[in-house]
Amino acid sequence: KTMAESSLSELQESIEELTAYMERLRKDVIGMGQKLKLPQKRIDASVAEHPELQRLTLILHQLEEQVRSVNASN
Repeated sequence: KTMAESSLSELQESIEELTAYMERLRKDVIGMGQKLKLPQKRIDASVAEHPELQRLTLILHQLEEQVRSVNASN
């Protein structure tokens, strides 16, 4: 494996793990909203405004950008 290949597989692994974590967190936020019998609009807003979900989205975009640049340089 070349250096680029191993860093690429590490990046993809990180993306998969973060995506799984993000989905779990999203489901938790939605589940909590449903338990509290919040209107769907409130639940959607909670998901959209959730600071950790926003941070994870930014990190995922950065990782995907790195994957693109590794792929471009190969």
